[in-house]
Amino acid sequence: MKKSVRKRLFEIIEVANDDDNISKVYDIFMIITIISSLIPIATKGEGIYSGIIDKVTVTIFLIDYAFRFITADFKLNEGNISFGLYCFTPMAIIDIISILPSIITISNAFRLFKILRLFRTFRVFRVFKAIRYSKNITIIFNVLKKQKESLIVVGCLAIGYILVSALIIISVEPDTFNNYFDAIYWATVSLTTVGYGDIYAVSVIGKIITMISAFLGIAVVALPAGIVTAGYMNVMIMENVEFRC
Repeated sequence: MKKSVRKRLFEIIEVANDDDNISKVYDIFMIITIISSLIPIATKGEGIYSGIIDKVTVTIFLIDYAFRFITADFKLNEGNISFGLYCFTPMAIIDIISILPSIITISNAFRLFKILRLFRTFRVFRVFKAIRYSKNITIIFNVLKKQKESLIVVGCLAIGYILVSALIIISVEPDTFNNYFDAIYWATVSLTTVGYGDIYAVSVIGKIITMISAFLGIAVVALPAGIVTAGYMNVMIMENVEFRC
């Protein structure tokens, strides 16, 4: 295949540019295919057309994988070695994991149904293929990458608070909590303000600690949402500025 043809194919199968209508159509088509491929899983393969849908979508995925393989040198920019390296990239591995179980299902050579059902569970990885075709999801991942330090700090703060709260509550009410893990479980559901009620403090001090934990939980849970929202807005503002320029 000519390099110019492969180059154009690469431009089509990657996330669509604003002025590339063919690439946009391909992205939409692949998203529809991905959603359709989940129908046999949701219906446990009992639908009338489940088998047909599964075979058609898997065939499309195989073609998409082939397109990406033959254009790997444009994506990785490593020359001929790109074709070998592509097979070990995260998205390529997800592609294989999502396709392989359906290929095994189609083949009559495999009759170990218990193992086959285990392999079929890997088909849920097909959901992650949608990441490749959504510009907004890509923006969110970029925001998470840029804000990772702040999110890590918040995560460490939450974990530290849970561990300390667990130590406090198990010291205050040793009879209520059988072990430290139960105390951690209580601290987690209190911090996240879920409060299942299966394990709870019974003393006055314990109830006060629970209320404090719940109030602090509101703030801790809200922090990541605020960080991600602020980062997303900054990205959108920068894109609008670049678009106007």
